[in-house]
Amino acid sequence: MPATERIVSLQGKHASLDREIDEENQRPHPDDTRLHELKREKLRIKDQITEMMGSPH
Repeated sequence: MPATERIVSLQGKHASLDREIDEENQRPHPDDTRLHELKREKLRIKDQITEMMGSPH
């Protein structure tokens, strides 16, 4: 998969995780463990996007 396609894919996953985090926060009793996992995954994906955008390949 070319880098640009991979970045677009990761951006989609990042946006999806953002929606999941919002949905969890809207629940009457949000699951803190779930929120922590979602946020960690979102940050991991953001780091991958940043790394790929900074690389010359």
